[in-house]
Amino acid sequence: MSFSRQLEPLAVLEGAALDGAMAGIGMAFAVKPELTLAIEDVLFFASRLGVEQGDYRVLSVLCKWIDVHGRLINADRLTRLVQACADDERTLAFWAAAGQWKSKDRRFSRLAKLRPREQRLDLFGAGTDFQVRRRGEHPWFEGTCLRVPADTLRDREGDVLTPEALARLNPIYRERLVQGPSYRADMWAALQLDPSTTASELARKTYGSFATAWEVKRDFDVVRAAA
Repeated sequence: MSFSRQLEPLAVLEGAALDGAMAGIGMAFAVKPELTLAIEDVLFFASRLGVEQGDYRVLSVLCKWIDVHGRLINADRLTRLVQACADDERTLAFWAAAGQWKSKDRRFSRLAKLRPREQRLDLFGAGTDFQVRRRGEHPWFEGTCLRVPADTLRDREGDVLTPEALARLNPIYRERLVQGPSYRADMWAALQLDPSTTASELARKTYGSFATAWEVKRDFDVVRAAA
C-alpha cells in the first residue's frame, strides 16, 4: 500500500485547546500548556484566530514568537500547511508577509512567494491610510504584502518564553535546537515520548515522509538498544 503524506492538521485547534497549544510553544498565556502538538499547526491556527477573527492580542504574541523563534520553524511544513489550508485571503497574506519579513532566511522563500509584495492588503481595513500617514508602518511588515500601521501590534519581550525557557518546557522545540527545524527532529521527539510508535504512525503524526520516518525509527531503536 502506498503512503499518502499527511498535509492537513490532524486536529482543529480552537478555544481552550488552542490556548493550551499556544502556551505549550512558549506563548505567555496563563493556561496549562499542551506540549505534544506540531509547532506549525499551532502557529497556523493562532494566525487564523488573530487575522480572521480579529484577536489582535493573539496576533501580537504570534508575531513576537516568529520574531524570537522563527529560525526554528520548519518552513517546508509551514508552507505546505498554508498552501493546503489557508482558504481565507487574510491568512494567506499574513503568512506570505511573514515569509517576506524573514526573507534573509532562504528557507522562507516559497512562503514569501504565495502573494506578491506589491499586492498589499490592509490588516485593519478602514482607517489604515490615516494611521500609516500619521505613524508609518510596523517594522515587522514594512515592505511586505500586508500593510500594518506602526504601534498597532505590540512588541513585548514578555509575551513569549526565551529559547532557553522554551527548550526546558517543550521537547519538540528542544530537539529542533539539537537537530535543526526538521521532520527528523520532530520524529525523534515523538519517539522519545512514545518509543512504540510505528514508522507509519510517526510519519502521520509529524507530517513527514514514510522514508524519513522509517530511517528515524531504525536509528532510534539502535540508540535505544545500545543504551
